[in-house]
Amino acid sequence: MNILFISLGCDKNLVDTEVMLGMLASRGYQMVEEETQADVIVINTCCFVHDAKEESIQNILEMAEYKKEGRLKALIVTGCLAQRYRQEILDEIPEVDAVLGTTAYDKILDAIDEALKGHHTLTLADTDLLPEVETKRLVTTGGHFAYLKIAEGCDKHCTYCIIPKIRGNFRSVPMEQLLSEAEYLAEQGVKELILVAQETTLYGKDLYGEKSLHKLLRELCKISGIRWIRILYCYPEEIYDELIQTIKEEPKICHYLDLPIQHANDEILKRMGRRTTKQELIDIISKLRREIPDIALRTTLITGFPGETKEQHEELMEFVDEMEFDRLGVFTYSPEEDTAAARMEGQIEEEVKEERQAELMELQQEIAFDTAENMVGKEVLVMIEGKVADENAYVGRTYRDAPNVDGLIFVNTEEELMSGDFAKVKVSGAVDYDLIGGLI
Repeated sequence: MNILFISLGCDKNLVDTEVMLGMLASRGYQMVEEETQADVIVINTCCFVHDAKEESIQNILEMAEYKKEGRLKALIVTGCLAQRYRQEILDEIPEVDAVLGTTAYDKILDAIDEALKGHHTLTLADTDLLPEVETKRLVTTGGHFAYLKIAEGCDKHCTYCIIPKIRGNFRSVPMEQLLSEAEYLAEQGVKELILVAQETTLYGKDLYGEKSLHKLLRELCKISGIRWIRILYCYPEEIYDELIQTIKEEPKICHYLDLPIQHANDEILKRMGRRTTKQELIDIISKLRREIPDIALRTTLITGFPGETKEQHEELMEFVDEMEFDRLGVFTYSPEEDTAAARMEGQIEEEVKEERQAELMELQQEIAFDTAENMVGKEVLVMIEGKVADENAYVGRTYRDAPNVDGLIFVNTEEELMSGDFAKVKVSGAVDYDLIGGLI
């Protein structure tokens, strides 16, 4: 039986996809890449913002056409959109055979079995559950890096965000489970672990009574085969001294942090339901740079939040200019139904949001290009990701770059390298966000 799996949205969703793929592979299903070859199609959906929702719906509708034509035996929808709009999907797209909520992905085999018998099913579980799956994940990221989801859900309830309603309250994955999974990944050849959650910084607070990310990191660092550990989604207000010290002291932990700050104006931050002020953001960023001078900081911003004035936007611009983040992404505000922000007065026109986004990205581009230029002449360790076609060159990443969101480095050499190899490289040039270098 051939299965096509379409995984949309974030890297946390991708981990759920990989768990389901592992279950399917253990049952003997064959994975295919073309819908025309598939007997079963599973779409793991996202609905975090409007564009993600549209992409998920479009994928479902396109695959439903194959079902109408009779080629497809079963169409299954899982993930965030499935959790949020479960009844609408079943009512309005009759070609969908099964809908699985965010905490029911461990029931994927049952859902497919029922669909192949001609039954339509809706499978939901308590959103505060952590599904337990015995089979091993099927890593889809190329083998040399993998995401490790250390927690699920979120308790923050920012006014623009639907995630707590879809993914439930914050709950940490037990440490022994994570260490077992990390050891398995290392045995499979994974050399970089990327820790993800809706919020990584609070890891362990619910299970162990205190923030325990630093303890988890120290245990992960003991696993042979793992060379790099990278941490994403650290809420700035939750960063604590033991965590900073652990990043400083453990050579395997990349000097890289992803801090989603969203804005820098105090009034907007308050209305977003964020837990920081502008001064607190300045303080934590300054502390990180003081303690770890070579740290690379990534952040994300939301522009065009309801009621954002021109002056508040300019304050954010000044903040970005002063802070000089190494990496930065900007989203235009997306009003999500059932969120407090969607009901706020002062909703801003799409055109204005996009203008403000463009201004922020243009400013950040200058900062990023200068940062890249400043790397010229430095020696860096590079993880090789692949070969450049028809050239004696490879593409890779430094510790400053997370996969798929940050820059790359192109390494010129006549030596033969493999994906996942680490190479010492001297940076000789910069082109936009990317670097060029040669083997030392």
